[in-house]
Amino acid sequence: MKILIVQDYLRSGGTERQSVLLANALVAAGEDVTLLTYRPVGTIAATVDARVRRQSLQAIDLHADWFAPGLTAAVRQIAPAVVLCHGRMANCHAGRIQDAVPNAVVLATMRTGKPLPWLFRRSLRLVRHVVANSREARDTLVRRHGVPPERISVIHNALVFPATTDDGRNNALRAAHGAGAGTLVLLNVAMFRPEKRHDHLIRVVAGLPTDVDWQLWLAGEGRARARCEELAAARGIAARVKFLGLQRDPGPLYRAADLAVHASGSEALSNFIIEAQAHGLPAVVCAAQGMEETVRPGETGWIVEPTDEAAFRAAIIRLAAEPEAERARRAEVATRFARETFDPATQLHAYRRLFAQLIAEGKP
Repeated sequence: MKILIVQDYLRSGGTERQSVLLANALVAAGEDVTLLTYRPVGTIAATVDARVRRQSLQAIDLHADWFAPGLTAAVRQIAPAVVLCHGRMANCHAGRIQDAVPNAVVLATMRTGKPLPWLFRRSLRLVRHVVANSREARDTLVRRHGVPPERISVIHNALVFPATTDDGRNNALRAAHGAGAGTLVLLNVAMFRPEKRHDHLIRVVAGLPTDVDWQLWLAGEGRARARCEELAAARGIAARVKFLGLQRDPGPLYRAADLAVHASGSEALSNFIIEAQAHGLPAVVCAAQGMEETVRPGETGWIVEPTDEAAFRAAIIRLAAEPEAERARRAEVATRFARETFDPATQLHAYRRLFAQLIAEGKP
């Protein structure tokens, strides 16, 4: 089966990592896979399997995520049986791609909680099928955008950084950042974008009781980072908020932290929270699309209202006060839930089965 995955740019985001993970898994399963990007470079480009064909539309990097010169011509030349569009920019052109290769199965994807641009909404009407990465995302497609339920399949994200059975606590990394044995290390791994609301996390931890020994680790880069650094300094907690930059592999952070915290206001399904639980971390998150599918509320995580800083703090304090045996039990439940629910092999099987089904339905 000749499969084309379209992505604007291989930045270090959740959607992009899912693109690479799926491309690598498909080619390992014997499929003929091309990964077509608008821009020729990217932070995670080196993680693409050498057996995946790479093709870029921009001859040199023009730093324009939206610019896709010769897109339809390139798709016609590749002549795929299936085209899977990942990311907002690719989905905006999914309708054009379906027009260009009418005999191919073109799929749009819904992996965002943000409002959809007009071109994206147009693509939803023109493509053969849509993949949503959560049931809530599917419901949004039906309720807000009028996509018939039978044209939507739900396939959850897969674990990009699964924990292994011999992972142990990373005390060396904790010590490197000045965290003692009793320090509660709160971790967030996300790009610094306004909708991720890192500033909310900083305000939450700034109000924690003085007798709580804590640190907040923020891994990622982006335009909102400078403002968050200023906020931490203004609240007098700059020494306890660690800005760790981009982490190509956040696994060591997961093994060093105690609790995952996420205040994003725009999600479809959080890769970070899935990965954190796979490493045994419980989570406190703000309510957003897909979050109730990402955690088991009250067991592996707590979901609080986006504006309720007091409730967020209360959940952190509750977890910090739990006996060691209860923490261990909760970590075991979180690990099992994440590894079983978001298993990459399950995702791969779901995609291959869907592709085969849609191809068969299109045959005369």
